[in-house]
Amino acid sequence: MLDLLKIEWLKIKNYKVFIIISLFFITGVFVTNYIVYSVFDNIINKSEVTHVLLNKFNPYDFNFVWQTVSYTSGFILILPVLLLIILVTNEFAFKTSRQNIIDGWSRLQFVNVKIMLALIVSVISTLLVIITALVFAYTTGTHFSTDGFSHVGYFFLKSFSYNLIAIFISVLLRRTGFAIGIFFIYMGTENIIAQLLDVLSIKIRLNTGVDLGSMGDYLPMNASDGLLSFPRNPLKSVTSAILPTDYTSLVICIAIFYMILFYWMCRRNILKKDL
Repeated sequence: MLDLLKIEWLKIKNYKVFIIISLFFITGVFVTNYIVYSVFDNIINKSEVTHVLLNKFNPYDFNFVWQTVSYTSGFILILPVLLLIILVTNEFAFKTSRQNIIDGWSRLQFVNVKIMLALIVSVISTLLVIITALVFAYTTGTHFSTDGFSHVGYFFLKSFSYNLIAIFISVLLRRTGFAIGIFFIYMGTENIIAQLLDVLSIKIRLNTGVDLGSMGDYLPMNASDGLLSFPRNPLKSVTSAILPTDYTSLVICIAIFYMILFYWMCRRNILKKDL
């Protein structure tokens, strides 16, 4: 596998799209969190109303930073997704997938190296989140803490889930523009359905007392999305009484199930279809 990954690296290391998107993502993680940090530091915490309600709540204190940075950075995971779609669909567009098989790769090796590429992207993204969290937390002057560090793991699950979905759509459609379009359409459609299911969950809890959790979190992309949220604060706690319970363990299991499912579908597609 290491030799196959070295070949993958040779394919992409000088690819301008890879370099540009990677730089945008690295910059985007820091910039996005800096914007949120600045809003709280310069606007929200200086308002008299929020000063009373939040008592100088800073989401970048060490007690909250792991959760805050994981949640905020999750919004720009679309960039690694776009990169993976481009890289995988290029394999089919330029017939390099077929050439790899001719050169001695098995179909299973071909799909596994793409999954490993998705895994590596997720690991690097997670390390970037950890570094970003440390930088911002130390600027607050608070003492080091690992409270909420589990959210970094949730970020990894979200990143890997998104990447697996991207690879599945790529090997299924095999055309860059079409795959990107379908990914965005699917993401938007699922988010709408998830919102409707969440509203239904609230109505069921209010009307019957049955707490089914946020049913929108049981969908493929929203399973990992549902694990990440902004840190609790007095303003957020006001609405928590009517919201469904977060069944975190259940949602983690569902997210892992979907990752296994998308891996199986990617593998089946490559093994069954012509390259």
